[in-house]
Amino acid sequence: MLSFGGSAALASQIRQGAPADVFAAADERVMEQVVDAGDVRTPVIFTSNSLEIAVPPGNPAGIDELADLTDPGIAVALCDPQVPCGALAHLLFETFELTPAPDTLEPDVKAVLTKVELGEVDAGLVYVTDVHAAGPAVEGVLIPEAQSLITLYPIGVLTDAPNPAAAQAWIDYVLSPLGQKALADHGFVAF
Repeated sequence: MLSFGGSAALASQIRQGAPADVFAAADERVMEQVVDAGDVRTPVIFTSNSLEIAVPPGNPAGIDELADLTDPGIAVALCDPQVPCGALAHLLFETFELTPAPDTLEPDVKAVLTKVELGEVDAGLVYVTDVHAAGPAVEGVLIPEAQSLITLYPIGVLTDAPNPAAAQAWIDYVLSPLGQKALADHGFVAF
């Protein structure tokens, strides 16, 4: 069984004893917390992702670059800086000396994407993979600057995994050419 959620929320569940064999995170810092707590064996990086601007179909606000998200006349959704997508967005704006004008800070990338899909905002900053997964519900605006700032995704077997052999087999599959192709097919960067 697979369980999906924000990295921090899943890490919290693991630290509270939720049964699991494997933990994959969208943030190395979150994985470090779980490793430091002794709950995950040595993790490995299995893929990476970068940010992209998501806009409603047709891009009605005419967003075409990162600097557009600093315009107070543009309704923008960002992830809260406490979650991986928000921390990466903060770093991206800081690196390029831009001050965003978010109308809302959301608890995770899915909430940002939902705001865009519902037309509640003109744009949201999400991962490339989220734009890919949304299909025709949103359009993506590539951010060339974001290619230098990526988030690495670690994966590891839990220390108390009920089935450590199956857990390692799953990780081996994710790292295999077939697993990496599946990730690339969904917008991730294969390793």
